[in-house]
Amino acid sequence: MSYSQNLSDLLIKPDEYYTQTRPEMIGYIPNDCKQILDVGCGSGLFGGQLKQKLNSGVWGIELDNDAAIVAKEKIDKVLVGDIFHLIVDLPNAFFDCIVFNDVLEHLADPFAVLLKIKSKLTTNGVIVCSIPNVRYFFTLKDLLVKKQWKYEDAGILDKTHLRFFTQRSIIDMFNSLGYKIIKMEGINAINSWKFILLNIVFLGYLSDTRYLQFACVVKPK
Repeated sequence: MSYSQNLSDLLIKPDEYYTQTRPEMIGYIPNDCKQILDVGCGSGLFGGQLKQKLNSGVWGIELDNDAAIVAKEKIDKVLVGDIFHLIVDLPNAFFDCIVFNDVLEHLADPFAVLLKIKSKLTTNGVIVCSIPNVRYFFTLKDLLVKKQWKYEDAGILDKTHLRFFTQRSIIDMFNSLGYKIIKMEGINAINSWKFILLNIVFLGYLSDTRYLQFACVVKPK
């Protein structure tokens, strides 16, 4: 059994799926990182930005071979294949930062991956990740009002997502795996005054539904 999505599912993804720059995540990477691993590096645009900004070594892991070929031109080293099976090939205590930008939700067992990859971090190494929020307002609206749970080619209900997370379940996951949460923030927020007013009416209960994703910085306890 594979611990990530089937490669055939990835082959139907639009080209822009592998070329996202994710500028909103750059600021979560510690400035003193010397070696970084970008899991699900796509065509290497995010890793290339980190390499230029921090003058650091950047490795990548990518399941799609075509995207990996492009990434090899932008970062130092790219391993092609399933993260669960490639962890054993990574050097121990080597990476100051391991990045999972919208990757964990594609794994059948993200818990096992996060446990196994701990040994690849340096003493003060961190994991930085962006995780989609299934309680996102418009996803909830479609479910509760339209009675619709429709899978798409991308987004919260990406048809290749195998796991779904909320703010609370993200916290529970990292705590159960022995990670300390250094920072956790909602990103890509709804800024509509209508939403803000609705949230006031609901006494703040909808606050977490404002965010498309949550950005997390964690380290082993």
